[in-house]
Amino acid sequence: MHLPENSNLDIATCQNWLCPNLKIHWQILSVSDSEQVLLQAIKTEQNFLFSGTEGYALKHFDGTLTVKQVQEKCQQEFGEEIEPTFIMQLLDKLSNLRVLSIPKKNEIQKLSAEQTTKNIKLYRLKSTVQWIWHTDGYWLLRLQNTENIAYVQVSNYDKNLILQLGKLPVENIVYKYKINPQYLQELLQKLAVKGMLEGIEPPKVPKKFSIFKILFFKFRLFNPDNWLNQNINNFRFIFTTEFCLLLCIFLGFTTVIAFSKQERIYNLGQELWSSQGYSLIIPFALLMMLVVSIHELGHAFTLKHYKGVVLDIGLMFICLFPGAYTNTTDAYGLVKRRQRTLVMAAGVICQVVIWGIALCLWSMSTPGSWFYTATYLLMLAAQFTLALNLNPLNKFDGYYLVEAITGINHLRKRSFAYYAQLWRREPSPECTEDIGILAVYAPACLLYITWLLVNLFFWIWHLYTPYFPVN
Repeated sequence: MHLPENSNLDIATCQNWLCPNLKIHWQILSVSDSEQVLLQAIKTEQNFLFSGTEGYALKHFDGTLTVKQVQEKCQQEFGEEIEPTFIMQLLDKLSNLRVLSIPKKNEIQKLSAEQTTKNIKLYRLKSTVQWIWHTDGYWLLRLQNTENIAYVQVSNYDKNLILQLGKLPVENIVYKYKINPQYLQELLQKLAVKGMLEGIEPPKVPKKFSIFKILFFKFRLFNPDNWLNQNINNFRFIFTTEFCLLLCIFLGFTTVIAFSKQERIYNLGQELWSSQGYSLIIPFALLMMLVVSIHELGHAFTLKHYKGVVLDIGLMFICLFPGAYTNTTDAYGLVKRRQRTLVMAAGVICQVVIWGIALCLWSMSTPGSWFYTATYLLMLAAQFTLALNLNPLNKFDGYYLVEAITGINHLRKRSFAYYAQLWRREPSPECTEDIGILAVYAPACLLYITWLLVNLFFWIWHLYTPYFPVN
């Protein structure tokens, strides 16, 4: 940083500058048997020694405190030992060491002169972008259009940078906040990809053939939001304490019935398969579709209860097996973790209720009747889809429930990234309380995928061995 010369006004202005966030690309390490500290780059082998007082100041370079505030903290800690321009001198030293990539004074003056002769392009957030403060300690930017809802998660430091868009050119923002230009460009790219900047539409992803599109694909049926708005009041009673209490009593009662009849439930399944076999597959699949459809409506109405927006409901196919989906992206905008958890859990709760109702109807029906068989198959359909959905190693409800409960968004991606950082011997930016979950999830995923592939191999092997006998 090159400070303005012979200008009390400019020096006063410098006092209000935010100290840059060094923790993005640097870490501060103690030096054994010394008061000095080592400023070490995270991704390169660069490192610089600083005095103990400088190290104390550098620990406050997190992008939230001004030069004046850090100066005051240092004076409180070290008293008269600290000069009045200590932090400004430290910034100048960081600039000379190229720790900070800051335009020089003459470059800023040249830029200012250019602004008077030509129009400098300014990036602006679209007026429809909303700021939402999340209780987990970060900001969400929300953008809604007729077909989609987009979110970008940013820190409080990033928010300060984004608020300068539309006021200052990128070069001036870099100078004002003493940041690496690449960091700001990455932030702008993140906003552009989500279509949050004026005049920039999100890039269209080209459709390419992939084997995974055969295994998993979906298509939109309709936008249910207006219909949900018209009918949500008819279902408000579901979210009352009284109804929840009755529901718990009912599920407790059905659980007792299930344990008392578990042997009969198992034996009936064997009998039906022996007597009717493959003819049960179509009615079972239709009942599964009914269960999944009610499951998705549970998500939709719960999100609507919390004032969210549901832009589409559609069909999806997993290994050509039909199902349904609901776009619950707007659940990310719910500031309370409990609300988001309930949105994700609503489908599972619906499945448990269907299972309980089917169990009661089956228990009361006449053995051998079509209704007896139908309610039994409905009970099995609810049970099967429940087991499938609750597995957190698949990207179904169980996975999103874990994300909602822990507050770790993009759990799978961050878990594998954590191990990649360990492999490269890079420090992890993750919070200490999240590391245990991240450390467990990736290995569990790998073991689960291995188990699936091994079982699939042996299933295919046993299926085709009778046709290709081994001599």
